[in-house]
Amino acid sequence: MRVAGLISGTSVDGIDVAVVDIGERIEVLATATVPYPPDVREAILSVSNATTHTATIARLNFLLGELFAEALQKTGVPLDTIELIGSHGQTIFHEGEPIEFLGRKVASTMQIGEAAVIAERTGIDTVSDFRPSDMAGGGKGAPLVPLLDYQLFRHPERGRIALNIGGIANLTLLPANAKLDDVVAFDTGPGNMIMDAVAPPFDRDGKRARAGKVNAALLDRLLADPYYHRAPPKACGREQYGAEFVRETGIDIATASELTARTIALAIGRYPATHEVIVSGGGAHNGYLMDRLAALIQPRITTSAEFGIGVDAKEAILFAVLAYETVHQRAGNLPSATGARKPMILGKISRGTRPRPAT
Repeated sequence: MRVAGLISGTSVDGIDVAVVDIGERIEVLATATVPYPPDVREAILSVSNATTHTATIARLNFLLGELFAEALQKTGVPLDTIELIGSHGQTIFHEGEPIEFLGRKVASTMQIGEAAVIAERTGIDTVSDFRPSDMAGGGKGAPLVPLLDYQLFRHPERGRIALNIGGIANLTLLPANAKLDDVVAFDTGPGNMIMDAVAPPFDRDGKRARAGKVNAALLDRLLADPYYHRAPPKACGREQYGAEFVRETGIDIATASELTARTIALAIGRYPATHEVIVSGGGAHNGYLMDRLAALIQPRITTSAEFGIGVDAKEAILFAVLAYETVHQRAGNLPSATGARKPMILGKISRGTRPRPAT
């Protein structure tokens, strides 16, 4: 089955697209990254865990649906050959831990990028809103990548960690000869999010961080956050590491980079039987960050490109795979990773206009 995956991550850089054929194995046919226009990126950030107007969110929701549909065409794969789309959309709020709200305990999340628009513009059935199902089942809605990491990277003899460094960094632990129930996954803390905020749009290859000086006192204070020492499952997001964090801490680029490296290393250090760390996400392009990780951790460090998976494409591939699982009525979450009470079928289906085969 040919499936497209679409996502814009917490770094809000643009739309990542992947088209894959899914059968006995996953074959990647095409990938693309379509940057957001600067004013669109600014608008998204302005409504992300911020005081705003419902009209702005509604308009952005439909606008992003148009942009996501257009991004799919950038791969060059004919739309009439694609049978299904999985669209994560753009997260503007995620709170995996329940809080007191109007007399109830509520966990919540919101992704925008209207799937009905994507389905109508492309004619293709589109699965969206993957995280709410897991949260309705008691999970944190993240991380969802472990199912794909398990399919791509498990090894009969080598313990591996799949590390994704997007706006938030997350890892998937794959012990040697792992069964699905052995997989552990969680958000380690900030990835590129703080670095991008203090050195916009990003610190290319980590040059500014490499030339800077770490504020040791601030770093020690930040590393004392109980989150980094809490056992999984756990998840975090812009609500912890967004604009308010930057304002309150006064953090600089060198310290932000070191915080990302040290918190990732702290998480990896929990699993001494790991032989390899396989990095994907935008952070894999940051030479200084990769150098710091290599200095801080014991396992061999490489990237997903060594395994034929582009570092910018893995999460788009993930949502293609999760959409495939959804239409086959199979669960897409791992309760050991998200904390859900049970495996859940994820997502909602918006029907395209293309005729479907009779059953």
